[in-house]
Amino acid sequence: MPMVQEKCGSSLKGIGVERGLVGAPADAPPQFVDLGHLLFESVEDFQNSFMTHAETIIADVPNFTNTRPSVQISEVRI
Repeated sequence: MPMVQEKCGSSLKGIGVERGLVGAPADAPPQFVDLGHLLFESVEDFQNSFMTHAETIIADVPNFTNTRPSVQISEVRI
């Protein structure tokens, strides 16, 4: 995340990382091992900052996991 923060600069408003513990039912493995959250004011801000450096950022992912990352763009409602 520090490299992502550096690449995205001030357009990145916040970050978060979640580690999956259990799924449902309670004894099932979590659907996701880890989730990274990047907060931007708009999709355009994401595209102009993250996507400019996407190749470098995605190339760094294998340093942290052997899983294939996926991207979802969402809107924070609450």
